Amino acid sequence: MASMTDIFHALADESRRLLLDRLFEKGGQSLNDLCEGFPMSRQGVAKHLGILEKANLVSVHWQGRTKLHYLNPVPLGDIVHRWVGKFEDARIAALTEFKDQIEAEQKTKEEKRRA
Repeated sequence: MASMTDIFHALADESRRLLLDRLFEKGGQSLNDLCEGFPMSRQGVAKHLGILEKANLVSVHWQGRTKLHYLNPVPLGDIVHRWVGKFEDARIAALTEFKDQIEAEQKTKEEKRRA
């Protein structure tokens, strides 16, 4: 299982993020497919894919002698839940508190108007 360090290390490089973008657009690409139009050598792309595989951001499936690469979004979801989720909870709580405050003010105004 990949550590958060492996995931962040893999995401730190722009070339690896571009490879993930390409796999998001179309899964099941071979190394040759991913090299097409990519501004680096085949060996460079293979090295980056290895780092993405180690971080569990890319899964592979062998089809005969062809290794197909797929984006694995699960580690990205883990990052969102761990790092972004904390802030979402606080924001939702603040919005709920704001809503309750507005409703209480409206109720007070309504009561004053009736009196």
